[in-house]
Amino acid sequence: MATEGTGARAAGDLGQGWKISPSIHVPAGETAVLGEIDGPGVIKHIWCTTAPHRAWRGTILRMYWEGEETPAVEVPLGDLFCNGWNTFSQVSSLAIAANPNGAFNSYWPMPFRRAARITLENVSAEEVVLYYQIDYELGDVADDSTYLHAHWRRSHPVPRGEVHTILDRVEGTGHYVGTYLAWATNDPGWWGEGEVKFYLDGDTDFPTICGTGTEDYFGGAWNFDVPGQGYTAFTTPYLGLNQVLRPDGLYASQQRFGMYRWHIPDPIRFAENLRVTIQSLGIGPGHHNGLPHRYRPTSDDLASTALFYLDAPSLPNRPPAPDLMAMEVE
Repeated sequence: MATEGTGARAAGDLGQGWKISPSIHVPAGETAVLGEIDGPGVIKHIWCTTAPHRAWRGTILRMYWEGEETPAVEVPLGDLFCNGWNTFSQVSSLAIAANPNGAFNSYWPMPFRRAARITLENVSAEEVVLYYQIDYELGDVADDSTYLHAHWRRSHPVPRGEVHTILDRVEGTGHYVGTYLAWATNDPGWWGEGEVKFYLDGDTDFPTICGTGTEDYFGGAWNFDVPGQGYTAFTTPYLGLNQVLRPDGLYASQQRFGMYRWHIPDPIRFAENLRVTIQSLGIGPGHHNGLPHRYRPTSDDLASTALFYLDAPSLPNRPPAPDLMAMEVE
């Protein structure tokens, strides 16, 4: 029904109903409300794209359930769609599809009973143009339906010998469904020996679930290294190494990677609490251990997005809200 909007000049004399308002401008420092929906219902699909692409780490997407003042989802826009480096990467998965050129799609179901609210904050220094569509279904929501949450954390870098926390201080009942990691290396050699660990329901020193290595958790093997080809990107319904950014010999000096794993057929369920960590660990030359190599702690740049469903629409314990300096892609 719009008569004014971002497409009005291009539409000319075509008139009302002819793509008058297909997008919105989000000025620097401002927050746009993308959707306010009265429930009960379920958000089924979100599509969006921006100009410029560097807005992916300059904007923060937030989702609020049931009128809560605290967001359940609070992540840089690009990271939610497995594109954390401001450079487009194709993703072909069940939950997330990122298509040429910068078309982001989410198929995570997002149930709510009374209300849903979605916003986008532009924390960058330039105006952002956003095209978007939110598709939802109104109707009864099952009594046992839980709320989607997403937390973003960055260790820039991980202190050598310590771990990166993916998720912490989650209290309640729910299930963990996904991890996206934007990983930049700061040390030479292979970087992905670190174990992913899930501490469930009171685990302290030792986790219930412990992986065998970073590339193993994301569904790869042997360093993602195909002989004669090197690092090899792949994208599948549940997991992938969707992005490999190689140094250019000038300003882009570090190798950067994007990886995702969706626990859709294998959700990690917890009844009381959950904590998730990953080690920054690589391979170095052997010394006196009788082997040609050894495990070597690294100090890499890790940014993680953790997705989980919880029986509460908000959490008091959350990571600090991202800001422009925390999200910055150097």
